This record gives sequence, C-alpha cells and structure tokens, in this order.
Amino acid sequence: MRIALLTYSTKPRGGVVHTLNLAEALARRGADVTVWSLARAGDRGFFRPVDPAVRIRLVEFSDLPGDTVTDRIVRSIELLGRSFTPTDYDIVHAQDCISANAVGECIRTIHHLDEFTTPILAECHEKAIVAPCARICVSAAVAAQVRSGWGFDPTVIPNGVDAQRFSDAAEDISGVARWRRQLGRYVLTVGGIEPRKGTLDLVEAFHLLRRDRPDLQLVIGGGETLFDYRDYRSEFESRCQALDIAPVILGAIADDDLPSLVAGCEVFAFPSTKEGFGLAALEALAAGRPVVTRNLPVLREVFGDTVRYADAPAGFASAMAELLTAPGDPGPGRALARSLTWDDAAHAHLDFYRAQLSLLQR
Repeated sequence: MRIALLTYSTKPRGGVVHTLNLAEALARRGADVTVWSLARAGDRGFFRPVDPAVRIRLVEFSDLPGDTVTDRIVRSIELLGRSFTPTDYDIVHAQDCISANAVGECIRTIHHLDEFTTPILAECHEKAIVAPCARICVSAAVAAQVRSGWGFDPTVIPNGVDAQRFSDAAEDISGVARWRRQLGRYVLTVGGIEPRKGTLDLVEAFHLLRRDRPDLQLVIGGGETLFDYRDYRSEFESRCQALDIAPVILGAIADDDLPSLVAGCEVFAFPSTKEGFGLAALEALAAGRPVVTRNLPVLREVFGDTVRYADAPAGFASAMAELLTAPGDPGPGRALARSLTWDDAAHAHLDFYRAQLSLLQR
C-alpha cells in the first residue's frame, strides 16, 4: 500500500510529531510511506531524524517581504498542490488544513477545530473539513464537535505516545541534573506563547503560585506557527513586566533534549484553551511528572483521573501548589502513557485505509 502523509511544517508542532511517528509505525508494518511537507526558512529536514524506511519529500517555501498570514497560507496551499501528484499513491492522508486544501480529495485527520475571522482562512478551514472523502479524529470529543457542526461521523483513532523515551529520561540522573543546574526548580509548559496555549493564564497563575514559592522559575519551551501572535506576545511581555516575572523562554528545543527537560520539572502545566489530544502532557506523565491541565472535555476523555484539572488562574495556582507538596503516585499516569502506542495507532490506520480502498473499488 502506497501511503502519502502530508503536513505543513518540519517543526515540532503536535500534528507534525503525530505525522512522523505514525509514518514510522506504518513503515514498521510494511507500508510504503512517504511524508510530504513544506520546508520553510531553508530547512533541509525535520526537527528530528526520521526512520530511513520512510521517504521524505520536502517542498521549499520562502517568505516574501510584506507577506501576511493569509498570503503565506494561500501560497503554501498553491505550492504544495503544484508539487504533489495524488495518483502516485493509494492513500492520500492530510494532517492539517493547508495540506487538505492542497491535495483535493483525501483522508483528513482533524486534530482540533480552529476559529478564523479572515474570510479566506475561514473558507480554507471549512473546505478542509467538508471536502475530504473520509475523516479521522484523535479524540471522541473532537469527533463529537465535527458531528455536531457538520454532520460527519469521523473515526476516532487516538494518538500514540513514545512513553519509553520519557520514562528513560526520568531515570537519567545526569540529564535531569543538567536542566536543574541551569534552571533551578521550575514549572514547565511546552507549546510556545499563543492564545490557544493559554499562556497569559499561566502567567497569572504563576504570579499567584510564586507568592509562597519564590524559588520557582517559569519555563516555556517550544513554539512554531504560521500565525501572527505578535499582539498576544506583546500582551504577554507587558503582563510579565507588570507582575515582575522573568520567564525562561527556550523556544524550539532540540528533540534529544526534550525528554530530560520534561523529566526535570517540578510540575508540568498544560493550560491550553483548545486541544485535540494533549500529547505533550502525556509525555510528562510518561516521565513521572505531575500535570495540571485545563478542564476541557477532550482532556478529561484522554487523561481521566491521572492529572489535576483547573480553569481560572487561581485554580491552576492552587493545583500546582498542592502538587509541589504532594505530587502523588506517578504510576497511573505512566501506565496511561504506556497504553497508547504508535503501533496500535498504525494498525488502526491500516484497517481504516483498507476499508476506504474497498469502498472505492465497489
């Protein structure tokens, strides 16, 4: 079976992490897999090495002076569409709005739903839900949103988690110690500074937490997006200054360094206002770290009682303070992370692909 998986970036965003891990697991099961992506800013590969069994096709994309977000997305769609030949594959599987708009009829994984006010972007989002021939969601909560909003009934296939990698990092005393020497005792969030990640709420929560725990540092890792969050970033910086908070902003983290960074934190904060699954928080559970997430239906579905839930900043601050004193048993969280494997996800995807091919042959 010749499978094309398409994503929009080579950077470590959730959908890209999903695409690479799924591709490698599919290849382990004997599938002929090619991952397609746009490569921006001179990238020559993905953020991490990819199993040689997976073919990689990168389409070079350069920003132009004066480009708006809309300009970049429209050109991304056009460029990827011109470069891709759907007839080369039995299965064409898009992982985001850009690639779904670029390739026409395809299978689409809807990781989460966005809201756009710009007409062109709203149209792209709508088309990427309506046009595909079949849909997958990584959680039942997002599938329910699609069902309610559009009347489609996506198949739910949960993400996998590379749990061993993070549990091993927790046992690597030298790796954890290196981050603790550099950062001290720290609260960690991963995903960058943007509205969907709830960063401003985390700043407010950390301000409350720090009143009694002045020794703590707030650390923010990751962050790569096509969208323009300069206004949000400016508000974030102003609020940090007003509250006398100086967070450590690491930006993109080398893939080899991420597990020990996660394993070294005191608490992992996950204040996202919108998620499809919560992979970063599951990696923290695999590393044995206590986690506080926003009280969202999708996260309750995925995490059950293995994390603490909060809504407002005061609730996040209170939950983090309690976990600093009594982090609880990491066993259930680690067991949950181990139960979600990419091999299981690949098996379910192959069954789904075969069913779609059977429908086409009727």
